[in-house]
Formats: sequence, structure tokens, C-alpha cells
Amino acid sequence: MATKHEQILLYIDSLPVGEKISVRQIAKELTVSEGTAYRAIKDAETKGYVSTIERVGTIRIERKKKENIEKLTYAEVINIVDGQVLGGRAGLHKTLNKFVIGAMKLDAMMRYTGADNLLIIGNRTKAHEQALRAGAAVLITGGFDTDDEVKQLADELELPVISTSYDTFTVATMINRAIYDQLIKKEIVLVEDILTPLENTVFLSLEDEIARWHEQKNTTSHSRFPVVDENMKIQGIVTSKDILGKSHDLMIEKVMTKNPITMHLKTSVASTAHMMIWEGIEVLPVVNDQYKLQGIISRQDVLKALQVIQRQPQVGETIDDTVTNSIRVMENKRGEKLYQFHVSPQMTNGLGTISYGVLTTLMTEAANRALKSLKKGDLVVENMTVYFIKPVQIESNIEIYPNVLEAGRKFGKVDVEVYNEGSIVGKALMTCQLIDRS
Repeated sequence: MATKHEQILLYIDSLPVGEKISVRQIAKELTVSEGTAYRAIKDAETKGYVSTIERVGTIRIERKKKENIEKLTYAEVINIVDGQVLGGRAGLHKTLNKFVIGAMKLDAMMRYTGADNLLIIGNRTKAHEQALRAGAAVLITGGFDTDDEVKQLADELELPVISTSYDTFTVATMINRAIYDQLIKKEIVLVEDILTPLENTVFLSLEDEIARWHEQKNTTSHSRFPVVDENMKIQGIVTSKDILGKSHDLMIEKVMTKNPITMHLKTSVASTAHMMIWEGIEVLPVVNDQYKLQGIISRQDVLKALQVIQRQPQVGETIDDTVTNSIRVMENKRGEKLYQFHVSPQMTNGLGTISYGVLTTLMTEAANRALKSLKKGDLVVENMTVYFIKPVQIESNIEIYPNVLEAGRKFGKVDVEVYNEGSIVGKALMTCQLIDRS
């Protein structure tokens, strides 16, 4: 039987695209608590068929297919430019395929503006109207408003008219960057792209006996099966090694390997390959955020995918200033300084994990700041030994802990550790020459 969370997700998925959703409405409709409704709506947003927009609300949007990930909905544009909807709210779920800068005469502008476009322009009311009639949405820059007639037309045509306080150049740059981020993610092959889906996955339940394992082995010629409970949550994995010499009427639960290593749908194939080789694993269960079985991935699947991928393109610049400007300074409970960093798409390599150059820059910057808090002046790294222990996934948050081992008059020595979700992922020991400005 589906849980309340799953029932809410199914209900949201059944709503028409463009429908407004609220926590209170969901809670009342399905007789659940507002907390349960809120968590389900956030999950739907993560899955890509709900979008929450400031000053607009939460709406059901069209679930994007992977091949169209480079396209944006008007709802997403509002989030990107911190915009406000002036009209045409019913069309926020629609997808734009091109944006046009309105920096020309009206007639010339209309030659470039068509259906599913977004016209970025200032307070030129006539152009707003013409663009809507041509099937394009309008993004008004500079914080300007538009006429009531234009707003009414936008509502009739279900084409959004959005206002933002940013200037035209900034808006175009922000939208370009958002599309670029998504294109970067598109190039990264994830577990969900290559896994054997649940409908083709053979699994066992906790109540099954070892005899059931033998039946499935004879049918499939496989010997490794995930074990789930009544809610499809992964509980273990059972292999031929586990059942060797055991009675056929013994419960699977008694012999299975508990708490198996699992992969998430959004984990990159490169990271999965690293884990399988490191741990010597042939098959891994794939789970969602609720730890429910979604399928399996084998070492053969991973190797085949890596052969197909061959060489992926570079994913953008990794300039030191961009990296260091993204570092946030925090303090732990003991009052010690630590540095937090979010791994954005521009900070990754072609495998979907943090670039070694970025990680090295982060370690160097943390050591630099730690030494500067003790000694005035500049420093030059003379020697650096770096250990990359585990790959760090795209969109992860990492913490960097520098520890000054020695700070003399001319030299300093710093140990740096990098953590992701409580696990150490990188370590460095560096010796620096201190240069006194005075």
C-alpha cells in the first residue's frame, strides 16, 4: 500500500500543468498534516514537476525530459531574475526556446520575435503588446510596469509578462548562465541513465526463504539480489556466499548482508565506478531519497557507459578568483574557523565531480587564510602533498578545516582536511614561505 507521501506525489502528478498548489489545499484534500503535505510538495519540486516562485506561489509544471534540459520554463526564469508576474500567470509552465534582446526598432524587433520566445526589453508598451500577439512572453527590465491592456492581453493569451529590477545585460547573462549550468549537468551521465529499472530487477523480501533465492538464481542465472521490506526500502543484499551451506527453509533475513552500499539515482557513473572498484563490488542497489529500491546497477553497466562516454567536454572555467570568492567562512562549536564551499556545475570536471584544480585551490586558500590570521604578510606555497580520498559530487557542500602545525618567522606548515557529509574526501600537507611586507 502506498504511503501518504507517495499518495500526495501521485495526486500532484495528476494535476493539470499550470495548476496552483498549496500546503493547506493538499492537506485538506488528502486529509494529511500540513507537515506531510509540505515535505511531499518539496519532493515534487526536486523531481521537477512542481515549481515554487516568490510572490506567485507553487504551481504544477511540465516534467522536463532529459533531452530538453537545456530549455527553461518561464517559471524558472522568474526564479533566475527574481522577477514579479504582471500578467499571464497561467502560462508560467510553458517552455521558452529562445530569448530576444529588444534593442532595436519595433519592426526589426518583431522579425526576430516569435512563438515560445522571451522578449527582454525595457518600458516600451507597444513592443510588449506586439510580442504577446506574436506568441512570445515579455520580460521587462529596470523594474518598470506595463499598461493594464497589456496585462489583460497576457492573461487572455496565457503568456507571462514579467518585471525585474535588473538591467537587460544582467538579465541576459543570468539566463545564459542558467542554461549553461543545465547543459553542463546534461553532459554528466548519472546512475539513473543506465540502471536496470525496478520493473526488470529481481529482488527478495525479508520473509522469503533461501529456497526462493535458488529459484531466482535458476531463472535468471544471477546470484546477487537486493532484499527489501514491505515498503520497498532496501534492507540488505544476498549473494551465493551468504547462503552457502545454509538450509533452504532458513529466512533470507537471517543470512543477508545488512546495510549494503547503495547508489543514489543522481550519483555520477564515474563516482559509481570508483566505488565499485574500490570496494570490489559487482552489483549495487539504486535507491531514491526515501531509500526505496529503484533498480540495480552492475559493473558491466558502468564499464559499458564509460566506454560510450569516452571523453567528455570541459565544463567551464575554474578561475582562482571565482573559486575563492565562493568560500564562506564559518565557526564550529569550539570557535574554530572552517570554510564552506558549494560545488556548482562550473567547479566540476568532465566526470561530474569536483575538479582537482578547484579542490587544490580551496585547500591552498584555506591554508593561506589560516596562516594570515597568525602572521602578517604574503605567502608562497613551496611544497604541497595532496591526497584525493573520495570524489565529491556536483551540488555537494564541503567543509575545509585548516590546522596550522607551525608558523615561524619565515616558514609555515599547515595540514588541511576536506569533509563532505561528515566523511573526509581530501587531505593536504603544505609548507609555505612567509614574506613579510614590512
